[in-house]
Amino acid sequence: MENLLPHNILQLSIAERIQLVQDIWDSITIDADDVNISYAQKQELERRLKIYDQNPHQVSTWEEVKQKFNS
Repeated sequence: MENLLPHNILQLSIAERIQLVQDIWDSITIDADDVNISYAQKQELERRLKIYDQNPHQVSTWEEVKQKFNS
């Protein structure tokens, strides 16, 4: 675990840090069924899904979102 200290992580290349994040994410998805969300989070997800279901063509692509925040 010592290798995962913040100062050690910063010594990794960007590619290595990206790989570390991907590995961590993959390890989380293995136990995804064990993750509980709050009632408020469920309500928010349901609200967003309802909006999407009513307007499925009014979404932004990932490229559009990135461009919006990089401007």
